[in-house]
Amino acid sequence: MIKPSSISSPMDATRSHDPKSHITTRLTLNLSAPAFQFLMARKLFNGDIVEQLRNGTAKFELVSSPVPSVAAPPTTNTSLFAIGNRSTLFFARIGSSFGGQSPAMKKLERFSVQKVTGDGRCLFRALVKGMAYNKGLVLNQREERENADELRMAVKEAICENEAERKLHEEALVAITVDEPLKRYCQRIVRPDFWGGESELLVLSKLCRQPIIVYIPEHEHRGGGFGSGFIPIAEYGIEFRKDSKRKAVRLLYSGKNHYDLLIWQRLVKSNTKI
Repeated sequence: MIKPSSISSPMDATRSHDPKSHITTRLTLNLSAPAFQFLMARKLFNGDIVEQLRNGTAKFELVSSPVPSVAAPPTTNTSLFAIGNRSTLFFARIGSSFGGQSPAMKKLERFSVQKVTGDGRCLFRALVKGMAYNKGLVLNQREERENADELRMAVKEAICENEAERKLHEEALVAITVDEPLKRYCQRIVRPDFWGGESELLVLSKLCRQPIIVYIPEHEHRGGGFGSGFIPIAEYGIEFRKDSKRKAVRLLYSGKNHYDLLIWQRLVKSNTKI
């Protein structure tokens, strides 16, 4: 069984086929905000992001129509990893009014949606898939499932089995108990088809010291639309981006309670409007 305090990432955690891959990390978390302040702050934060995109403070527009992706993750010749993923490629132009940049200064970015199996593990699958991708690795279906289950059980141990550890995740505990008693949550999370969400992202971002950004499709914002871009709605583990080279994992959340992986890569910076 995995100890939550010893997880750095799914690829660093101990596995049955690689007992030497264990890496120990320390948890650092200071939480003092009351429960209601946390909930309200998160709602306002998400609303501010969307409002900036709507009122022109930040811009997000589709540059070209979706095309088949030709930028697959790095491959490996070992039998442990195999490529079996299909993705969709999007080009988006993002501009910001901050920093005094000219409105013509654009950053062209590429978004590739990598589909994740919808078996109830989709959040955990998308997260391990993203962390592996950031390391230049591709998980096969068995590894993806096993690592996803390890993450789910790590959350269970942190929240359900260790009172001292649970106190380090006050935000997640508040989010959990708003909807249901903790005892019922702990009974449900042991099931492999348990649906993860914000509470689990709060815990895992700190256990894995992993920045995570969640997006929604632009056309799903506020009841529908025609955009083909993506809108960021939440960010977790932001404290691990400041003094670390660890790349953020970007998750795409759809209205059907499903998470896919969103791959992002900046391509060019130009003063020419495209």
